[in-house]
Amino acid sequence: MPAPAERHIPDPGFAGDTGAVAPEVSAALAAYDAGRADHADTLAVLQDARLLVPVVAVLGEVEYDEAGLAHDKSSDMAAVLLTGADGRLALLAFTGTETLQRWNPEARPVPVATRLAAQAAVQDQAAALVIDVAGPVRFVIEGEDLQGLAAGWSLARVGERAAWIRPAAD
Repeated sequence: MPAPAERHIPDPGFAGDTGAVAPEVSAALAAYDAGRADHADTLAVLQDARLLVPVVAVLGEVEYDEAGLAHDKSSDMAAVLLTGADGRLALLAFTGTETLQRWNPEARPVPVATRLAAQAAVQDQAAALVIDVAGPVRFVIEGEDLQGLAAGWSLARVGERAAWIRPAAD
């Protein structure tokens, strides 16, 4: 019998991650909440951060026993999209496990770079990426900021304004 093939699981880049909010992210959100930093300043820090995208179980099929009681037959795991009062969709993400558990203690955290979360939001046709929906500081990335982040561009200050800068072509 041949030896089993060696499996290699790629490193997502977050080895040793404890799920805690990165100090620079916590400081940026606190400054934003206190009015000491604007949206662009905060987004500049978040663009390179690790976020946790929650996945939750979604019931697939149900089977009924002889007594007529329903039992889960199958379920799938799915990222969470929130529908706002205006009907637009938003992908949820969290800065740490504590903020994720505040929202839903049963959700499983999937660590991703903020850019990847933005790409997932765009692919799911969401209008926004909502970070820490249950607080302590809710932050929303939408419009040109969501598109620029998803495209892999970098946010930079140009004088008093912020601008998305496309990377040089290879």
